[in-house]
Amino acid sequence: MKYTLSLFALVAALPAFAEETRHMDAHVHGVGSLDIAIDGTTVAMTLETPGADIVGFEYEAKTDEDRAAIETALATLSAPLDLFGLPEAAGCSVVSAKAELESEAHDDHDHDEHAHDEDHDDHDHDEHAHDEDHDDHDHDEHAHDEDHDDHDHDEHAHDEDHDDHVHGATHSAFHAEYELTCDAPEALTEINFAYFDRFENAQEVKVQMITGAGAQAFDVHRDAPVLKLEQ
Repeated sequence: MKYTLSLFALVAALPAFAEETRHMDAHVHGVGSLDIAIDGTTVAMTLETPGADIVGFEYEAKTDEDRAAIETALATLSAPLDLFGLPEAAGCSVVSAKAELESEAHDDHDHDEHAHDEDHDDHDHDEHAHDEDHDDHDHDEHAHDEDHDDHDHDEHAHDEDHDDHVHGATHSAFHAEYELTCDAPEALTEINFAYFDRFENAQEVKVQMITGAGAQAFDVHRDAPVLKLEQ
């Protein structure tokens, strides 16, 4: 297993696997990523794909049906050779496979919070103008109080919006790691992406591969699900 982990570390260290392409700003519905490292007879694979591609939703499972869909998906993702068909001549078998569902909170609310802060600044400005106006002090103080009430109401509305954001802004992704062993790795000439047959919302997989010959990148699409590998 230590050897497998070193393969994953090698894959992650490649310039082609830069953080901006590995993190969830690559979280595009319909598009997953598959990283492959081949060293001798050992093949290490890492799959990451948006939750919507696999189960059709990304919110936290709320019903028995949702939970059953996730359990079924995890079982399917734990059978890599059913998803990524390799030539029989390569003699590949699964050494280990694990799949999990990960969640990540979205932070676009920072923009809304900034806008709220600007409203607060406007409120402070109005308060300052109120202090400078001495002749109509009582009238302005009353108006200021109304403005303050409006501000409190806006802040309350902002809090409600924030709560709504927190409840609705989670992205989820399925993450799977596989270790295979292949008796004849020289026969690994193609990968058949039956993955698209299993998950109807999946449209594309971005593949990054490292072998003794170097690093390569491919885009595999639903309408052309067979990836030809150069040896």
